[in-house]
Amino acid sequence: MKHAHGATIRAYSVADRERLAEIWLEASFVGHPFLPEADLLGQQAKVREFYLPQAENWVAELDGEPAGFIGLIDDFIGGLFVDPAAHGHGLGKALVLHAAGLKGDLEVEVYAANDTAVGFYRRLGFAETLRHDEDDEGRPLEVIRMRRAA
Repeated sequence: MKHAHGATIRAYSVADRERLAEIWLEASFVGHPFLPEADLLGQQAKVREFYLPQAENWVAELDGEPAGFIGLIDDFIGGLFVDPAAHGHGLGKALVLHAAGLKGDLEVEVYAANDTAVGFYRRLGFAETLRHDEDDEGRPLEVIRMRRAA
């Protein structure tokens, strides 16, 4: 499916795994500078080994190369990551709208400290429904749960 700026969205294939794990890490360094590098490197292994194989993933390509992806668990966005070199091209928005077209209602959790992500989801119609004082790793980092109605 073609989108803005010549991006194509397609289903994930196992051949994408290493590139998507790289995109995950690069985007996480930008979006989550408050997380220690060692934590991110450990989490990248989980992304590669568990999250990518288990989620329903959609890949955004620019010029035939993966530049971002969204991972869905039913109607929950488990992850949305775009290569920092491709930020500002509408890939994140295209991926979220693709997911909304498939699922209807969507939910996501974002770090409160990630102002960019919080603002991004608000602009796409997500509203805060809940806050947690800890992330899913038990770190004392506030997480916001947001929902977008179909």
